Amino acid sequence: MADNTSTSRELSPTFRVFDSIAEIAPQDWNCLAGTQPFLQHAFLRALEDTGCASLETGWMPQHMTLWLGSYLVGAMPMYVKHHSYGEYVFDWAWADAYERNGLDYYPKLLSAVPFTPVAGPRLLAENDDCRRLLVIAAVNFAKNAGLSSFHCLFPAEAERSIFEDAGLMIREGVQFHWTNPGFRTFEDYLNAMNHDKRKKIRQERRKMFDQGVDFRHLSGAEISEKDWEFFTDCYVNTYRQHRSMPYLTLEFFLRLGRVMPDNILLIVAQQDGEDIAASLNIFDNETLYGRYWGTQQYLPGLHFETCYYQAIEFCIARGIGVFEGGAQGEHKLARGLLPTPTCSAHWLAHPGFSGAIEEFLARESLHMRDYIDELNEHNPFKSTNTK
Repeated sequence: MADNTSTSRELSPTFRVFDSIAEIAPQDWNCLAGTQPFLQHAFLRALEDTGCASLETGWMPQHMTLWLGSYLVGAMPMYVKHHSYGEYVFDWAWADAYERNGLDYYPKLLSAVPFTPVAGPRLLAENDDCRRLLVIAAVNFAKNAGLSSFHCLFPAEAERSIFEDAGLMIREGVQFHWTNPGFRTFEDYLNAMNHDKRKKIRQERRKMFDQGVDFRHLSGAEISEKDWEFFTDCYVNTYRQHRSMPYLTLEFFLRLGRVMPDNILLIVAQQDGEDIAASLNIFDNETLYGRYWGTQQYLPGLHFETCYYQAIEFCIARGIGVFEGGAQGEHKLARGLLPTPTCSAHWLAHPGFSGAIEEFLARESLHMRDYIDELNEHNPFKSTNTK
């Protein structure tokens, strides 16, 4: 993007909403988005082009953009939603309350990365003035379209005050992340833990390998179409075992493998030479994000090894500083993933419901902070190694 400093002094900002990210130049979007893989134009377009994020699936793209003349200076990934699936910030109770009172909660306006509970920038801009304008524009869009509400999920911590200043309510959350202070080996990591947790992990791993299970780490061109087909089968099978509908398709995974090969780690578990499970991870130079997993058969400890221990080994080998293990899961604490606060921001058009939810969120935030404090009391690391 060209330098538009002098131009910006002469032009008034304008807003445009796009119903497809394909209508926005990739280089302009990525210049604002930074390096996080999930915010890249290619990732978001893959979701749209393969029909995973579409009107038909209840994710109608309505990307907000801010312009100074012909220069894109701000953007938000934004969708009109007709349900709350695939969000990982649960507002089903709010929707039920609206329905009980004869009101429509859907459609609503959402800024998020579909199906991705990963914190990161949502107000894609070079300065806070533009970020503030984006929040105002999103709320005004919701008002003018007659939508019930506007929600921004998992924004970067630095953006929190911008939402608060604009009058949005903040909801507290928690995830579990592993951090790498410079471990050279997996044993270094284990030796930083207290005796009981270290012993349990060693036992879990020993049982797994005693059953003849080993692992392949595949990235980039190493991942074949057959590998993607196997992973998708596992992914779909696991969703169906939990009586859920999978959000993503083989077409999406194949597309992702083509457009972002250097950001993908596929971990494949084998037993006696036969593939039995797989996990999909996305990574950059700083963070590994555990995203999806699936299996064709049950083995005790297979999930922990495929999704956590193998991922941690990859981080140590690559010198990656953070592993985000996905949403929810107190079981991750015992594996060295520590509680990490997250947040979301919310605006509701109905004044009565807005006031009631504001009171609810104030109480919920107190409980969440107590919960995080309680989790930290069970930190699995030795006191001198507390992260």
